[in-house]
Amino acid sequence: MTTPRTRRNVLKLGGLSAAALALAACGVQGQKQAAPKPDAVKDFWAKQKKNGKVVFANWPEYMPEDQAPLKAFSQASGISYEYKEVIQENAEFFGKSRPVLAAGQSLGYDIVVMTNGVQLQHMIELGYAVALDHAQLPNFAANAGEKYKQRAYDPGNQYTVPYTSGITGIAYNTDHVKEAPTSIQALFDAKYKGRVGMHSDAQEIGNFGMFAIGVDPEKSTEADWRKAGELLKKQREDGIVRKYYEQNYIDAVSKGDVWLTMGWSGDVFQRQLAGEPVGFVVPEEGGTIWTDNMLIPKGAANPVDALMLMDYLYQPAAAAQLEEYIQYISPVPAVKDILTQKLGTAEGEDKEGLQAMVDSPLIFPTDADYAKLRAYRSLTTAEEQVYNGIFQSITQA
Repeated sequence: MTTPRTRRNVLKLGGLSAAALALAACGVQGQKQAAPKPDAVKDFWAKQKKNGKVVFANWPEYMPEDQAPLKAFSQASGISYEYKEVIQENAEFFGKSRPVLAAGQSLGYDIVVMTNGVQLQHMIELGYAVALDHAQLPNFAANAGEKYKQRAYDPGNQYTVPYTSGITGIAYNTDHVKEAPTSIQALFDAKYKGRVGMHSDAQEIGNFGMFAIGVDPEKSTEADWRKAGELLKKQREDGIVRKYYEQNYIDAVSKGDVWLTMGWSGDVFQRQLAGEPVGFVVPEEGGTIWTDNMLIPKGAANPVDALMLMDYLYQPAAAAQLEEYIQYISPVPAVKDILTQKLGTAEGEDKEGLQAMVDSPLIFPTDADYAKLRAYRSLTTAEEQVYNGIFQSITQA
């Protein structure tokens, strides 16, 4: 548990590479899907049956190497599974999936995992996600935290249930920054000139620009985006930013190339376990909470089996197995109790790692931290073009 792993070797939210942008651009055309009608959802699921197989498409390193939760599910349910680590970027995955789904064909996956953001929004709006039958999700109803049943990007969890979450806050090198920064303004402070890292993703940096001007990103307007963009542009022109990072920010802050940077909670926790000099805070102005979500894509061959697996992973024991490996934020609060109980029999490094997880607000955020967290702004296609134009002009200049 003390070896740091790179959760994703590419940009988490995706959409910045030329190839990904080109692929994603074709994914926003078409008629938007109306909200699902209860009778239609009921009729769809009434026609489905258990087939004894499920194909799960996920990101790298989002499942224990021994796939113990999947094996236990298979043994309990009699459903065989295929597990494929095929998702590297949201934009790239959506861009490749869109023409297949638009043609009425199956992706060949029964569950896919996507981060909340523009690509997931397009999947839902264009009718490429199957409306869930919550009558078949009793473990979700019983065990999911209330905060994970209140997602603005999918009200009522009509199409998605969370797989894992994380926080974008400020990571800092504790050798060079002795007192934890409390304000997002530290990222704009001239005393850290050339020692600040920022994320290169438009949604991520846009949110932090909004926090810096005192605006809730979820409620922001185009005027707010432009004001935040000007502040971020000044930050760049003043030489405060050393680099706009993707995943490699964590190495930079650990080595001291940057002293402060936008960072993801799970990455920092893993480096802390390894004894590296990295701290993490949610600034007082706010931080971003993002969620990787399970959904059933349109045309999936085995939707009942998929729903059964999705619900199985909300059993606290299964969720705890995932949490020990993933080390981000579980949507199942009871996981903390299970890990605490496991401490009683753990020894050595395993015990130290479990204790660190149980005690860490990066794994189990406090209510005070949750109160400061905001998601990304939901964008129409027209708004997305304006938004990306503002913030990508900063990171790609």
